[in-house]
Amino acid sequence: MRSLPATGFYRLLPTGTIIAALLFMLFYSADANAQTEGPGSISGRIIDSLSGQPVDYASISLVSQESGKVVNGTTSDDKGIFKIPGIAYGSYKMQIYFIGYGTTTQNNIVISKSNEEVKLGDIRLSGKQTQLKEVTVTVEKSIIENRIDKLVYNVDQDMSSQSGVAADVLKKVPQVSVDADGNVELQGNASIRFLINGKPSIIFGNNIAEVLQSIPANQIQSIEVITSPGAKYDAEGTGGIINIILKKSTAEGFNGNISLSAGSRLENGSINLNAHHKHLGVNAFISGNAQLPSITLNSSQRITQDDSLVQNTELLQDGSSKFSRKGIESGIGFDWEITGKDNVSGSLSFDYFDNTNAGVNERRSIIRDASETVLSEQDDRIRTSSNSSSQSLDWELAYKRSFEKEDRELEIAAESSNGKNYSYYEQAQSLESTDSVISGSYGKNPGTESETVVSVDYVEPLGEDAVLELGGKATLNEIISHSDAYVLNNYPGDYVYSTPGSSSLNYKSYVYAAYVSATFKLFGWLDVKPGFRYEYTEPHAYFSNAGNVNVKPYGTYVPSGVISHTFEKHQTLKLSYTHRIERPEYRDLNPFINASDPKNLSTGNTALRPEIGDKIELGYNRTFEKGVNLNVTLFFRGNKDDIQSYTRYYSSYAVQDTVYSNVSVSTRENIGRENNFGLNIFASIPFSKKINFRTNISCFQRYIINGALPGKNVQGFNYRINANASYQVTETFSLELFGNFNSPRVNAQGTMPSFSTYNFALRKQFFHKKASLAITATNPFSKYVEQKTQLTGPDFTIYNVRELPYRSFGINFTWKFGKLEFRAEEPEDMNLANPPGSN
Repeated sequence: MRSLPATGFYRLLPTGTIIAALLFMLFYSADANAQTEGPGSISGRIIDSLSGQPVDYASISLVSQESGKVVNGTTSDDKGIFKIPGIAYGSYKMQIYFIGYGTTTQNNIVISKSNEEVKLGDIRLSGKQTQLKEVTVTVEKSIIENRIDKLVYNVDQDMSSQSGVAADVLKKVPQVSVDADGNVELQGNASIRFLINGKPSIIFGNNIAEVLQSIPANQIQSIEVITSPGAKYDAEGTGGIINIILKKSTAEGFNGNISLSAGSRLENGSINLNAHHKHLGVNAFISGNAQLPSITLNSSQRITQDDSLVQNTELLQDGSSKFSRKGIESGIGFDWEITGKDNVSGSLSFDYFDNTNAGVNERRSIIRDASETVLSEQDDRIRTSSNSSSQSLDWELAYKRSFEKEDRELEIAAESSNGKNYSYYEQAQSLESTDSVISGSYGKNPGTESETVVSVDYVEPLGEDAVLELGGKATLNEIISHSDAYVLNNYPGDYVYSTPGSSSLNYKSYVYAAYVSATFKLFGWLDVKPGFRYEYTEPHAYFSNAGNVNVKPYGTYVPSGVISHTFEKHQTLKLSYTHRIERPEYRDLNPFINASDPKNLSTGNTALRPEIGDKIELGYNRTFEKGVNLNVTLFFRGNKDDIQSYTRYYSSYAVQDTVYSNVSVSTRENIGRENNFGLNIFASIPFSKKINFRTNISCFQRYIINGALPGKNVQGFNYRINANASYQVTETFSLELFGNFNSPRVNAQGTMPSFSTYNFALRKQFFHKKASLAITATNPFSKYVEQKTQLTGPDFTIYNVRELPYRSFGINFTWKFGKLEFRAEEPEDMNLANPPGSN
């Protein structure tokens, strides 16, 4: 870690020059063999052959049957719809490709004076390996799909995560990193907007890591990563969006699956049920997860300097703690197509998560003078325990209306998320020479959080290649938190309520948003999607120790834009820009002081300001022959008022009537400005039909302009690398190996620990692939993962080492059942010289 000049490297970045160069590259690289303009057009919709769902951003190439050369092309939109205009008279064939599907070819498409507009209707893409029987349908999709606006990770194809949790899956997703505690970063940024099935939930506002450690992996269908969200998305989350899609089937008929996992560290189970008949579909699920009790070893050393007394204090702590967690998720939903143009959908879900921790620490406090002579030394012991739980009840109801004009669409939705949170701690201190308690306290922190949203979205097609989208949203969020503190009274030896040490918080925010975005072609070959969003935030806060807090309303302008072009041979180049905001959440604002360790306190910060971020991203994606895929992304991200955890040392710290001595206090602060310049490379290589290899390399240079401690600017290089290899031994038996390494991470006060993990897995399928048995092993050759942390301040240095139990073995059984019905496949080669309705 090196000191950074106060001017800041980011001031020297020739951003305008870089953007101009990138734009020049895009324009200059327009196909030299530009398509021959003509009066013809071809349109249609790309859908999955089994589910009937749209396949968005499929690559479509138009080839002259006379010359065999590609003369035009496009991609399908998010509804699977495409249109290729400006086609000269002639005979063509069309090739449609998307990762995870076989290439579909439409032959003999004739554009003539009497047949200038060809409408192909629905074109069905089939999986690369499809087995259709009376009861069983199996589609082998690619595990990773690189789409224009997002990356999709298909969890069903991930063997080694089946007995794990959501955090285990995220370790394998390109551009995402997860540490040993389940904390997630996207391109090095922890300010992520998490969604479940495309919807927010306040359950994430309390403790994201806790939630991700409690969602069974076998309950997840896919994970979507959106690094540059458009104007339609909420501006929340400077790092981007991660959308967790839970399992659901829209196929006709009744079907479902049961998954059970047992292991030495994790246990989980889930049941999914789906029923779809004609215009009505219903789905329901329930899942449970438990992390079995495990013991973590920890030790720390804190050295503090008191210049006024010309002495230093050393605090040594050594001990262990026993930790366990559990969780449950459940939900039910429906989708009703009332008419061909009216659709109503809704869902109701309930989540509950809980964890407990209990430990014992031996402590030694040593005070030395300037000559290192020991002035005093004291040994004591502290016993601690804590518990936290959160639950939420979420519902959503949406109405969608389609019109006679193709692609015109109106959607109105209302949703609400209501949660309860509870935290508890207790601690008791005693001298090493006796078991008598000399000091102690405990605290309770019940709280509630609710969020209600009403939104309207409208889509209007404007000609052949242009679409206008606009909408509005109103969001009401309310947080209520009570902190009740109790202190040990040695005489008569019981705990008494501490009125000065207790507090309450009532925080409300009203967010009103409106957006507009457009999609169109520029110069006939460049796909452009500019967008603009405006959010007005009106916060109100009351803190019992300060009364009404004056927080001024503020407006946030959120511009965004994407420029992309698809070349021959399935190549795409994309340049994007987005402006984002991160508003403080429940865990950031909560003033509850956790004093389970009286020498290391933690609390929230009611004075936090929103974090503001800007991001520029340049991405290149290419799919080669035989399924090789390459994705390269360059990015710059700058955050103002960056929110991070920050630790300060106090020789004495007063919390109303309680005074803590020789204590460090960790809270959330706006530490200043952070800039990151990064590169991400993802590659998928099928060496043969049986062997597939994937790797992801992500690195970035971080610069922190420290406003919390002016002049103490830092910079550092961070990187992550992982690799995954799978071997399909037989049609029903496969093996997988995964390894991951995260380098130490630089923050405003030092470095957070590096982290490495590796997994082995094998899976055997039975009964025509309706059932499967998987065996997994995580870090089998080492019981613990060592986590070393160093934090520094103007008058202290903290070294901390944790031995975290991470080795685990697991077994998973999954059974798919039910009868699915599908319409017969249309032949791939269709004679479209005279399509229906052309006369």
